[in-house]
Amino acid sequence: MPARTILLYPHQTLKEVCRSVSAFDADLEALIRDLVDTMRAGPASVGVAAPQIGVPLRVCVVDVSASKLGKDNNHGLLVMVNPEITLREGAAVMREGCMSVPDYTGDVERATDITVRFQDGDGAAHEIEASGFEAVAIQHETDHLDGMLFLDRITSLKTGLFRRKKYK
Repeated sequence: MPARTILLYPHQTLKEVCRSVSAFDADLEALIRDLVDTMRAGPASVGVAAPQIGVPLRVCVVDVSASKLGKDNNHGLLVMVNPEITLREGAAVMREGCMSVPDYTGDVERATDITVRFQDGDGAAHEIEASGFEAVAIQHETDHLDGMLFLDRITSLKTGLFRRKKYK
């Protein structure tokens, strides 16, 4: 499947709380393929959530394995359906960007260690612990499912938001 168009802020779908997935069927399988293809086509993308391509369902994908920040500490490609972060520990501020907000980056405080429960594309339940950059990426993508953007979590709009010099 080809990569899908990313919705840009302030598109209303990006602010919606997404519906849970109940049908693990061919439509979900196609959505997951589209999310993976879209993530891989994006510049330096390590994740994408269904609402970013206009689908208000609780589905996202994360893969930090090709990133210099995540290559040594990751679970590979994570397909997360109905994810729920059940534990957050530690805190650190990192610079985040988003394909839905291509002109800006921002300093966001996130948990450094998380536990997340989710289903895969077949409906099987999983629970993993993630840390570092992978934990940040998972939190970023699950925020999308709750209608939140990194802009909503910037530490300071005055000093924590930056115009991107070059999007690559």
